[in-house]
Formats: sequence, C-alpha cells, structure tokens
Amino acid sequence: MIPAKGETLDISSLSDNIRLVERLIEDVCEVFNVNEDSYGNILIAVTEAVNNAIYHGNQGDPQKQIKIGFESSEKKIQFSVADEGNGFDFENLPDPTDPLNIDKLNGRGVFLMKNLADKVEFNKNGQEVLLTFNLN
Repeated sequence: MIPAKGETLDISSLSDNIRLVERLIEDVCEVFNVNEDSYGNILIAVTEAVNNAIYHGNQGDPQKQIKIGFESSEKKIQFSVADEGNGFDFENLPDPTDPLNIDKLNGRGVFLMKNLADKVEFNKNGQEVLLTFNLN
C-alpha cells in the first residue's frame, strides 16, 4: 500500500524490514510508471539510506524506529528516511574512492545516494535524509 502524501511507513530497526521498504518502492514506482533505470537507482539509494538508519543511526536497536516518508509531484518523487540516532557529520565523510579507502567494507552509502539520487539533503544533524528523484 502506498502511503498518501504526508504519511510514513514506520519500521523497527531490523534488517528483515528492508523487504517492506523494497515493496513500498516497487509500488510507488509502478504507480508512477518509473522506468527501469530510475527504479534501480531509487531502490538502491533508499534501501541504502534505510540500512544506514538501521545500523549507524539506530545502532541496530530493534526498539528504535525508522520513518520512511514519500511525496510526489508531476516531476519528482521524494523519499525521506529518519532514524532515532544522534546524527552524524555528513559534511566530513571519507571519500570512498580514495585509494586509502578502497578496501574498506563500509563508507559507501552516502556516496551511492549522492550518485543515484538527483538531490540528497540531510536534516536534523543527519538523522534524516531526503532523496529526490526527477521523473522524466
């Protein structure tokens, strides 16, 4: 079920709940006839944001919630992902393409989001990310 503008999908910080987010993205993209390439970008960027919220923001605490919001217009789709963590310094992240960081297993999430979404904004000291995707 697609939440209406202003509604949110609330999930606990469990990796199994990613499937609920994937279903939401699938439904939204189907309703708005999003092409396959854009669908892939949305799926990866939003699930990455949710994974970051689960593991980094909420530290994997299943008692903490993540709110996934959705808004659309004729020209764009925007997802918001907010956690209950302390936020993070999104201005000073290590560059995952730097040769010193290439072999690190973590640190690519924000990089992926910025390269897959048309616009990425962080609010509330990094506790919330807004991912905007332009519709063609």
